[in-house]
Amino acid sequence: MARQLTSKRRKRLVLLDTHAIIHRAYHALPEFTGPDGRPTGALYGLVAMLIKMVNDLEPDYIAACYDLPVPTVRHEAYEAYKGTRAALDDALAEQIERSREVFKAFSIPVYEKPGFEADDLLGTIARETKGKVDVVIASGDMDTLQLVDDDRVRVYTLKKGLNDTILYDEEKVEERFGFGPALIPDLKSIMGDPSDNIKGVPGVGEGSALKLVASYGALEKLLAALKKKGGVEAVAAKAGIQKRYAQLVLDHEEDARFSKALATIRTDAPIAFAIPATPWQEHADLVAILALLDSMGFRSLRDRAKKALGAAAGEEPGESASEDEADERAVAKRPAIAPERLAEAKAMLWLISSDFTNPSLDDILAFTKQSEFDAAYAALEAEIAKLGRVREVYEAIEKPLVPVIARMEARGVLVDPAILARLAHEYARELAKIEEAIFKAAGHPFNISSPKQMGVVLFDELGLVPDRQKRTAGGQRSTRESELEKIRELHPIVGDILEYRELKKLLSTYIENLPPLLDSEHRLHAEFIQTGTSTGRLASASPNLQNIPLHSARGQAIRHAFVAPPGFALVALDYSQIELRLAAILSGDEKLCDIFRAGRDVHREVAAMVFSVAPEAVDREMRRRAKVINFGILYGMGVNALRQQLGSTTAEAHTFLDDYFRTFTRLAEYLEETKGFARKYGYTETLFGRRRQFPEMKSPLPYVRAQAERMAINAPIQGTEGDIIKLAMVAGDAMLERAGAAEDAHLVLSVHDELVYEIRSTRVDELSARIKRVMESVLDGHDTHGVPIEATMKAGPDWGSLE
Repeated sequence: MARQLTSKRRKRLVLLDTHAIIHRAYHALPEFTGPDGRPTGALYGLVAMLIKMVNDLEPDYIAACYDLPVPTVRHEAYEAYKGTRAALDDALAEQIERSREVFKAFSIPVYEKPGFEADDLLGTIARETKGKVDVVIASGDMDTLQLVDDDRVRVYTLKKGLNDTILYDEEKVEERFGFGPALIPDLKSIMGDPSDNIKGVPGVGEGSALKLVASYGALEKLLAALKKKGGVEAVAAKAGIQKRYAQLVLDHEEDARFSKALATIRTDAPIAFAIPATPWQEHADLVAILALLDSMGFRSLRDRAKKALGAAAGEEPGESASEDEADERAVAKRPAIAPERLAEAKAMLWLISSDFTNPSLDDILAFTKQSEFDAAYAALEAEIAKLGRVREVYEAIEKPLVPVIARMEARGVLVDPAILARLAHEYARELAKIEEAIFKAAGHPFNISSPKQMGVVLFDELGLVPDRQKRTAGGQRSTRESELEKIRELHPIVGDILEYRELKKLLSTYIENLPPLLDSEHRLHAEFIQTGTSTGRLASASPNLQNIPLHSARGQAIRHAFVAPPGFALVALDYSQIELRLAAILSGDEKLCDIFRAGRDVHREVAAMVFSVAPEAVDREMRRRAKVINFGILYGMGVNALRQQLGSTTAEAHTFLDDYFRTFTRLAEYLEETKGFARKYGYTETLFGRRRQFPEMKSPLPYVRAQAERMAINAPIQGTEGDIIKLAMVAGDAMLERAGAAEDAHLVLSVHDELVYEIRSTRVDELSARIKRVMESVLDGHDTHGVPIEATMKAGPDWGSLE
């Protein structure tokens, strides 16, 4: 194999289809366990396969692509996509997660993207790099054969086991199928793919499908031939198949077209990949590799690993390295980068391409195609300078926000461990009671945290099957909250399970997790990620404070643990109904604007208009429904989703939507205009000029375009909301500095549309009023159609007791 590849010695990039390789290893090898008793069979196969690929393929560069355990755009279009796959064994799932340790030791970069499969990342990287390097995709999945392109992109795959491999170029693909790689999606459009639950044309098998594609090529050409007069007979005769199979393809045209769309690997995933400046071996850490092998009990692979990295079989790492060589390695390390400057570069990249949420240094270098940070920073400055209003967003919002966030994180928020300890005791006792009730209802104990075991109890033993039951990406019956809500009324156990989950999440994520994160003064320094969302809003991590329930008693109890230090009070300022106010401002809908100008209850007023009653006749249920419709409209909610949220019939949901848009006609026009703009230009803009890109608008796949349109509807509103809260943070900081109050008021939290300050007790009224005025004036100079932006202010000794 190595000799075959070496005949044409261009630089070679090997892309690893990680899940496919690990799956193959898991099923090909007996289950091993490491010294710690954890399963390692699939990991052994991965390392052995990696060493074999290094020897066979002689790569200059290696990258690993991962699937993520979240739905993809294909799941959005087809709920049952991959629905026939069995749930991952726990042992396999654990080893997939631990495989990242292997790549870290080998210094192999990992690529993954929510919403996209590993195949899509492989296809994107191959498209971007073919012709520049010799691309070889290593996979156990035959789907990747559609990416083969002459000798520029080849697929190295396993015929059986882990040792019998084959390298596919176009000639070998044609030899196997009778046609070239580009037609493999057309083959699947007819024969389907049971492993992915792609239906294809019912009743037409692989043999007939191969003949049809070999005779006519692309599905579209085949369908055109079938639609001609006498086409079914002619197609059957030419392909040498029975007439009924040709008729089935014609009868199931939509199934075939949809199956082809699902089977086609995308080559437009939003990732930045740059060919590294140096070969992978120069970065591989043999010491770390051998330590990893020892920790997993793979001592038999030590010599093979050393040989693959060019070390002698008996030589231990570091034996032959001189002091001069060690000094050279130290000099070669990347120079330190000022955190503020790195944050600015991240913000610039993210504003240029909104898909790069929370980008890494490697993302910055890859996107700019630079090897040094200073050059990359300059390239980003030059690029953003071309973007007009986007540059203004950077200069006015994101760049001045960097030091504000740094100070907020450094200050942290004071937490009372005693309150958390008390809650831990109380919640653990409550959890035990709920667990007992669940076991009693089930008739036996089981692992409540196991979706698989819970599915058996609920769906098999108790027979509580929801309508139109959904499955996870791995094929397992879904037990997520939305599915359990469908059957809540069927049995008391469901409500107990939902309560158990909420309580356990609060206990593990916050009550038990917070104390180890506190510093010596009991302050929590959570991370606030400036570039953490594609919409422009802040994200939170370590821990994610945005996930503390806002309106539950238990969430409120946790907030009591966030306290003000002696001599200070906590003050929270929260924008009121900001999304709906922005919908009115951005659309200019006169009826919606008038509600806010008059200071009336927007949900009550909308209910009165939609249900044709006087405002004083609106009851609680009408207002609830109006609230669901108000926010659902802004998020592109369709009839089915609205029906579920309202608990109504499909006909009623249709009526609600129709009545809403007849009432707020300008808002309806604005939402359609937003979608149209995104289709034409591929992005949306906020009031301030921030862009969110939607390259999926140009996709040939209808379901991809539809998903992008749904997201585009809300992007300007959410993005403007993010701009406003960030502007308030920047302007509030500047105001406090000008007022000489920087030591009397400290921003400690930014959660959703709420800013939380520590303010010296003697100045609470004065400074909170000034901050409120700043927050409410951020849209000064913009045409708001008279709609005011309002903030509410509450103060108290802790976050849960604000009044």
